[in-house]
Formats: sequence, C-alpha cells, structure tokens
Amino acid sequence: MSYTIKARQKSQAKKLGVSIKPSENKKKKVDVFKDKKKVGSVGAMGYSDYATYIKTIGKRDADKKREAYLKRHAKEPKTKNGKRTNSYYADVILWG
Repeated sequence: MSYTIKARQKSQAKKLGVSIKPSENKKKKVDVFKDKKKVGSVGAMGYSDYATYIKTIGKRDADKKREAYLKRHAKEPKTKNGKRTNSYYADVILWG
C-alpha cells in the first residue's frame, strides 16, 4: 500500500522547487525529485506526519506533535556536502 500525498505536502515541495511521488521503497512515504532526479526518500511508513495529524486529531494537537517532532530531530544535519538531506526534506515537506 502506497502513501497518499496530501495537498499541503505538494505545496511545501513546490516552495522548495522539488516534486514528490509516493515512494517506491515500501518502508518510506515519499520520494523527492529535483530536475527529475531522485534526491531522497523520506517519512517512515507506520508513523503519522503533520498533515495526517491535522486531519485526525485537529490542528492544535497536530501543532504539539509537530513541535515534538522538530525538537527530536533538531540535531540531525540539514545539509551534507552542500546538498539538502532527507531530514531537511522530511522537516519541510512532511512537517512544514
């Protein structure tokens, strides 16, 4: 079963100048592409994300989940060798 990408996530990806598709990796939610070249796979299947939480528990509680996620992942590098990391894309696309 593949992940259903939400409109919010498509909008976030567009702001970054990338496109997204459901991941071909069964363990990931989304594949990220820049200039038609895959640059990463983000979001572990089996876990929720900001857009999903907004729909299921409401924005106020989703904001709390988002804050906790961002705090937990704050120390992960957002760039490596001048390129954005999977952590960066997850933060912005799935949790932005």
